[in-house]
Amino acid sequence: MTSLDGSCDVAVAGGGLVGLGTAMALAGRGLKVTVCEAEDHVAAHQSGHNSGVIHSGLYYKPGSLKARLCVEGARALYRFCAEEGIAHQRCGKLVVAIRPEELPRLDELERRGSANGLDGVRRLRAEEIPEIEPHAAGIAALHVPETGIADYPAVARAYARRIEVRGGRVVTGARVLGVRRDGSGLVVETARGAFAASLLINCAGLQADRVARLCGADPGVHVLPFRGEYYQLTSERRGLVRGLIYPVPDPRFPFLGVHLTRMVSGGVEAGPNAVLALKREGYRWRDVSLRDFAGTAAWPGFWRLAARYWRTGAYEVRRSLLKGAFVRDLQRLVPEIRPADLHRAGSGVRAQALDAQGRLVDDFHIVRGERAIHVLNAPSPAATASIRIGEEIAAMAVAALGRD
Repeated sequence: MTSLDGSCDVAVAGGGLVGLGTAMALAGRGLKVTVCEAEDHVAAHQSGHNSGVIHSGLYYKPGSLKARLCVEGARALYRFCAEEGIAHQRCGKLVVAIRPEELPRLDELERRGSANGLDGVRRLRAEEIPEIEPHAAGIAALHVPETGIADYPAVARAYARRIEVRGGRVVTGARVLGVRRDGSGLVVETARGAFAASLLINCAGLQADRVARLCGADPGVHVLPFRGEYYQLTSERRGLVRGLIYPVPDPRFPFLGVHLTRMVSGGVEAGPNAVLALKREGYRWRDVSLRDFAGTAAWPGFWRLAARYWRTGAYEVRRSLLKGAFVRDLQRLVPEIRPADLHRAGSGVRAQALDAQGRLVDDFHIVRGERAIHVLNAPSPAATASIRIGEEIAAMAVAALGRD
């Protein structure tokens, strides 16, 4: 395991896909980079516990960072996976409307797909849905052929290899504990020692707001941990799903609803839901942190959010605890699914920024501070967009350092 000593041009806090993608881009520009990952391996949290989808860019507001970087990033990621021999598949997906009131939202998704430059998005009538997914049902759908799946932990490991080939370091077990100014640079204190850097890039995900405060910055947001829980179809019932089947999402929330996803391993995953976790790395109900919960309760935006959407939150809790509620939502997409067809699988925790007014931050949120760049909101589709996000942040870093 690489040790921490010496100095570097840029320290990157966080060894998930965004941090590694940024470090890879920086190392490719000839900068000396050190990635500090708190856990004992890369992609330990969001990057290694997501649904494995390569998003197309369908959902995001045209002109937003998410829209631009997701569309460009997906194409870059397909190329990267092919170059590295990483398991991936461009399997396409259906976004299925179940009720008439969802049709205007489906129209808007079709418009966004066109505005964002997606290829081949096609509107389907009810009778055309079985041509793509024989067991799905709805009154209309969008077929999105550019959507795919990938082995994201393998992608993260490949990013790390490229960083090291280019002269950078990826150090695990190196949680960032403090950052202080030292002349024109910084001293980054970690669980494995301290080192000097000219600039810090904060890609700490679930801990991003805390790392920003360690740097003396006011992030202006609080990171809420939302746990997403998954089921898997039994091996005998995997034939119910060919690719990916999604509902039409609720535009009030940055979540896409429980859906069905074929994985690169051949299995089929169902989920995730979105339950407020009681710990930032709270993958189970019994994972509780009084510090984390107290921090959330002290943030004024939390109570404003709760006052508006407590019914939605209560439904998510019910769906988490009762398999039948989860199954009923899946049956809206694939009516043949039965409770016996599903068994509980893993979970992930999404780092979602919340502002003081109680608004869930929708777009990627990247802020420049004093000798630091803070990535304060990078949930889905950040894994898809990680190569392009990294290139974007690397350009900001080069400008901050005054390098060509």
